[in-house]
Amino acid sequence: MPPRICSVARTLEVVGERWSLLVLREVFLGVRRFDPIREATGAPRAVLAERLRDLVAAGVLDRREYREPGTRVRHEYHLTPAGRELQPVLTALMQWGDRHLAGPGQPPLELRHADCGGRVRTALVCEEGHTLPDTGTGLRPVPRAGDRDRATRDSAPAGGS
Repeated sequence: MPPRICSVARTLEVVGERWSLLVLREVFLGVRRFDPIREATGAPRAVLAERLRDLVAAGVLDRREYREPGTRVRHEYHLTPAGRELQPVLTALMQWGDRHLAGPGQPPLELRHADCGGRVRTALVCEEGHTLPDTGTGLRPVPRAGDRDRATRDSAPAGGS
């Protein structure tokens, strides 16, 4: 049986590597330039340069030139609309880590809504506005037409009818 065609797998091809996620964390937090991103993530210089190139090529980050007076042209990185859509993913990872890995005391970082000061958390919400429990119960995969055709074809008896 061939592997399941899945958007999770496709997404992991773009952001499923540790340094990529840490770069995104920093850009979400407003860090835009190479050296501060490197300092905050601990990424080796060559690895960081490659991850930034990959994220730009994938349309997650936009690379923009800037120049400090008396210096050469450099680049900073900004989220594209597609990149901004990854915020709930990083927030969910942080929320999970706070719950299961943070250890005693407070989590190392809190996200708060700038307008009201409330803590930010992720939640699964259906298109009708119902919030699903954290356990994921209530989810059911519904294959798309192409997947149903393939599933029917793959489960048909050998030799046909």
